[in-house]
Amino acid sequence: MHIEVTVNGRLRSADVEARTLLAYLLRDEFNLTGTHVGCDTTSCGACTVIWDGLPVKSCTVLAGQVDGGAITTVEGLEQDAQLHPLQQGFWDNHGLQCGFCTPGMLMTTYALLQRRPHPTETEIRQAISGNLCRCTGYQNIVAAVQQAAARLSAQDAMEEVQA
Repeated sequence: MHIEVTVNGRLRSADVEARTLLAYLLRDEFNLTGTHVGCDTTSCGACTVIWDGLPVKSCTVLAGQVDGGAITTVEGLEQDAQLHPLQQGFWDNHGLQCGFCTPGMLMTTYALLQRRPHPTETEIRQAISGNLCRCTGYQNIVAAVQQAAARLSAQDAMEEVQA
């Protein structure tokens, strides 16, 4: 089947088998290897991407389902050679160690901040509860998201003043 999907703001097309999973479309066809595959069962969350504004675990979404949709991957967070505040927060707070879960954590928390710009610690922990990290113990990830929320809020305030 032929599909067209906007990935990180760019219209892409591919011919895929009906059984092709979104994770493998992104990794193998579009060379976006930041989407990690850890389990193929939605248990780990390393493959989380944003599909039409919602976080999904791409290891259980068929590529054909996203035809005509919009996908954002971890590669789409950085803009104009600047890390997204979430990426910077993970860096500053050592919210990653081995890095395997990091793309999924970033995309899950990106979606959280889109709908809850000022999440509580409990809301952050609830949002990432579907993402497994075997290294950090989550405290640094929570701190990274809190820092990003504060930076994004400050950026929004500055943009309002300038407008």
